[in-house]
Amino acid sequence: LAAVRALLSSSHDDAAAGNNGAKSSSKEMEECQKEIQKFLTIDGPGLQKLLVEYDEKGREDGTAVGSYVEEFWSDAYLAPDSSVVMNLNPFFVLEDGPDTNKSNSQTRRAASLCFSAIKFASSLKKEAIVPDAFRGKPLCMDQFRALFGACRVPALTDKDTVAVNPDSTHVVVLENNQMYFFQALWPDGTVAVNEDDIVDIIIAIKADASKVKPEVSSRNSLGVLTTLPRGEWAVARDIIVSHSDSNATALDIVDCALFVLVIDDVAPKDIHEAAANMLHGTYNLRSKDNLIDYQAGSCCNRWYDKLQIIVCLDGRAGINFEHSAIDGHTALRFVSDIFADTVVSFAQSITKTIYSDRAFFPSLIQAEVRRASASNPAMVAPKKISFDLPQSVLDKIYYAESALSDQIVASDTFVLEFTGFGKTFIVRNRMSPDSFVQLSMQLAYYRLYGKIVSQYEPVLTKAFYHGRTEAMRTATETAAKFCKIWLDPKATSSMKLEAMRVATQQHSAGIKLAASGKGLERHLFALSKIAEKNDIPIPDFFSSKAYKKLNNTILSSSNCGNPSLRLFGFGPVVQDGFGIGYIIRDSGLQYSISSKHRQTERYAHTLKQTLIDMGKLLQPLSSVTVACDPVVTKTNTPPKEEECLEGYDDAYGETSSATEITANISHTIPVPSSFGVMRRKSSVTATLLRKFGQSITPANSELASRDNGDGTGS
Repeated sequence: LAAVRALLSSSHDDAAAGNNGAKSSSKEMEECQKEIQKFLTIDGPGLQKLLVEYDEKGREDGTAVGSYVEEFWSDAYLAPDSSVVMNLNPFFVLEDGPDTNKSNSQTRRAASLCFSAIKFASSLKKEAIVPDAFRGKPLCMDQFRALFGACRVPALTDKDTVAVNPDSTHVVVLENNQMYFFQALWPDGTVAVNEDDIVDIIIAIKADASKVKPEVSSRNSLGVLTTLPRGEWAVARDIIVSHSDSNATALDIVDCALFVLVIDDVAPKDIHEAAANMLHGTYNLRSKDNLIDYQAGSCCNRWYDKLQIIVCLDGRAGINFEHSAIDGHTALRFVSDIFADTVVSFAQSITKTIYSDRAFFPSLIQAEVRRASASNPAMVAPKKISFDLPQSVLDKIYYAESALSDQIVASDTFVLEFTGFGKTFIVRNRMSPDSFVQLSMQLAYYRLYGKIVSQYEPVLTKAFYHGRTEAMRTATETAAKFCKIWLDPKATSSMKLEAMRVATQQHSAGIKLAASGKGLERHLFALSKIAEKNDIPIPDFFSSKAYKKLNNTILSSSNCGNPSLRLFGFGPVVQDGFGIGYIIRDSGLQYSISSKHRQTERYAHTLKQTLIDMGKLLQPLSSVTVACDPVVTKTNTPPKEEECLEGYDDAYGETSSATEITANISHTIPVPSSFGVMRRKSSVTATLLRKFGQSITPANSELASRDNGDGTGS
């Protein structure tokens, strides 16, 4: 509750408003204090009692799957009717791979990443991956259950669900708005294809997809329906399923796929367009001679209800993932492993010419590969997924594309790659890098608009069973004071630096509380939801001006990254806000900034200048002075890392060895599915995968050359 008071007290530029501004602020603070006091003494205790009883009952009767907030937090993702595009799904842009023969080739890069992803899925199925840990302490791995074979499914009369098929063995490929699939795993989870097989598969798919003109495929781009508001998508999906049994089977195959490999026929012209393409695809409206327009951009070549690996024409790659059941930390672990696996593979290709008698670099992802192409090539041959779509659905596809295009035109994504300094410089000045970056975003906004606004940062809580995130609010009273001192022409550099240190220390303290399960926002959220669950009127506190101001998140930010990523980002969470994903590197800072109808580039330039100015107050990494005898080099002694890495965000994605972790893990804890995530009873079987779809393998491919035509192989 102190966070609500802090934001309210620092939300106005009283100096500019004069006495009237001060009176207004004082009156709002009095009203806020009354609402808080009422909640603490009258409404809150009763709701707290209900929440404790709900939690205890769930543990006693076995219906509880995690924490007291899990059911409500899942509903927060799955119940809203809004589109997931730019509102929910985050994205990654991967770094270029070390092997230029692959990183510059769309087919080779796609095959390499796809093969590593399939190996990761196999390893996960066999529970062979190294568990996540933070500084030697194990983290909850429950989210990985919904990484592969998972799909967000819209419902006609209820909230969405995340359906997971743990027996999934195939991959869906999207190319030119058309859908294909191939079997990637044996039923026991063993990998059934290698990288060369996937190259053949992609070549075959691209050749077949090119037979359909873009203006035709655009009109049949079923994936664009996943960008609709969820209720509209549910209605369209029901029509598709009801129209034919074949449609129902085809959708089941898509839903149950391990993931979707997206082959984009676009090459982003710069890093800004690359980020936008991973967030929502490209917009490229074209017209034929008869002036009938069609969408030739990549925005329709998506399936936003699933995990997507996206590879552009120039080999640039990224990820877009459905966020309901997994957070950035889980997706980052997946991406880190598959990217690192491609690096190790490249290293192996070099060292095998020298160390031919032994594997100098062991594979990062341990997965058995038993190629089906050697004995049963038809099993892994790609097949096209065709739909019989009624005119009403074809019309809906066109309307969905028009609505999506409106969103894209109204949105703006700009990338700031700051190279002036990074984590090393900030740590040596005894500050938390994450807190420093958070303050830079608030100060940049204040310099541009003269306002302190609500700023949100998620903090990892996977140290707890089924933990996800807690909220940290950067707009504290000390942060507001720092911003105001910075713009005060009378303030000295020492005053600014002291204000910066105090503000970063308070932010770091808040991160510590949130990461240790002592945050307040998820608790408050659960109290409001337990009232709804028991048909109790929601206390006035939750509709108060102060609480609404806290939750009107103008600056929605998140820190997620490591050397495998060039960018991480997402859309704004409110219409007048910014979505800011950032990565803290040793010698640089990466920001991906998105907004709707706002000056995104101007804000990014203000942020860059802010970083430069903040950096000028700090000490350089080292200084050298020349003496007669001897030469003395003075180096700033860096503090211990733990002094500056207060929260999980500063070392996001850190892992440890399996032996370190398993010693601390209890294997007696039950592991039911999370709320909103259900084990899927699918009709997709190995037999169905063999029989369904139109085989498109060209006669000259390696897979086809080993096929006798009856599926037995030569």
